[in-house]
Amino acid sequence: MDKRSLFYWSKEYAAGLKEGQDYIDLAKVIAINIVDFEFLNTEKFHTVFHLREDRETTLILTDVLEIHYLDMVKWRRLREKDIVGEPLHRWLAYFDRGSPPELLEEVKKMDDAIHRADERMVYVTGDAEAIRAYEMRQMGIYDMNTMRHEGKLEGKAEGIEEIARKMKALGDSIDRIHSITGLSAEAIESL
Repeated sequence: MDKRSLFYWSKEYAAGLKEGQDYIDLAKVIAINIVDFEFLNTEKFHTVFHLREDRETTLILTDVLEIHYLDMVKWRRLREKDIVGEPLHRWLAYFDRGSPPELLEEVKKMDDAIHRADERMVYVTGDAEAIRAYEMRQMGIYDMNTMRHEGKLEGKAEGIEEIARKMKALGDSIDRIHSITGLSAEAIESL
């Protein structure tokens, strides 16, 4: 991996997206950046960031986004790595291009998630066309579900406008139509 490489991997947690789910269902995103150069001025190889207020650092804006940085250079410097007890150490051994093949086989046997990720990686990276087809399929599934969701919202909005039209035709006041439909006075007048 060259010195300026930056891997970005987004993993959905909590009520994360399952295959075929709509983007709107995403509850929490954890961005994991694996870097092969010293990125931050800290001795820690793993740092975690949240959206916080600048002056009141204990005030977190939202917990739906976490940004992790894993510095491979600093991790390699660790004198003692706990591959058996620390799942993160196993993952970093898996991602480290300098890991010997025996270690890679060991971590794949120790951790079923790493084993499954390796199987998927072998499948997906078989050739450039397979990678593109996989990405296009995933994007298509998410886009289709997002369009369905947007269509439902659009249909709901059209239904509200139809109710407002009928109320207006029956002579209901703009205030009453607004209180029932939530439409603005301008929107009601333009119907």
